[in-house]
Amino acid sequence: MAETQRRPGSVQSLQRAFELLERLADAGGEASLSELATSSGLPMPTIHRLIRTLLDLGYVRQHTNRRYALGARLIRLGEHAGVQFGTATRPLLAELVEETGETANLAILERDEVVYVAQVPSKHSMRMFTEVGRRLLPHGTGVGKAMLARLPADDVRALLARTGTPAYTTHTLTDPATLLDHLREVAEQGYALDESEQEIGVRCVAVALTGTPTPAAVSVSGPEGRLTKEAVSRIAPAVQRVAKELSARITAS
Repeated sequence: MAETQRRPGSVQSLQRAFELLERLADAGGEASLSELATSSGLPMPTIHRLIRTLLDLGYVRQHTNRRYALGARLIRLGEHAGVQFGTATRPLLAELVEETGETANLAILERDEVVYVAQVPSKHSMRMFTEVGRRLLPHGTGVGKAMLARLPADDVRALLARTGTPAYTTHTLTDPATLLDHLREVAEQGYALDESEQEIGVRCVAVALTGTPTPAAVSVSGPEGRLTKEAVSRIAPAVQRVAKELSARITAS
């Protein structure tokens, strides 16, 4: 995979260091120098210098087999980032749960994948539960389709070419042309539906946030028996309202 394009004004060494950390994460948290060179496209001498610095700072550690892993110092950063993000969003997600009775989620689009970053579960004993931190491809999720619907069609085509469109269920939209037509409908109606496309028997209503630093979407999900098509007409406006409030809160923070 090629090195991330450098933006004007960016510090190249810092950008490359974070690139290596992300490559380690993509590899499951551990990789050799040669594997990092292959995935990042960086020259081996550059990787040596950056890894040595990250080792000295505690953001990377080395195993006895000479493979490198994410360091413990990253845990503190991740915990604080998670707490701050959750503090900003959980009250509105909890409000959405009270209003709809179903589980509320917040997800972002990161490196071509949907990542769930916050959740407030339904109070029902039978409820939908998606682990915070879970990653999925966007074409098979309500939040993913809501975010893709706000991107230029050429950007969506390029993303789908990179990720493919595997079927999570028999209902997943796997044809790129069909999906692009569907995304235009999503943009027109202002929300996306997941109709058992990621998990059989689950319906999801999702709305993209606006003005956020990275694409994001909020959703309500539940079993089809409760989250009926009739219920969608009541729930969708609530999700749209919370998406608007979350957009304002995140961009102001």
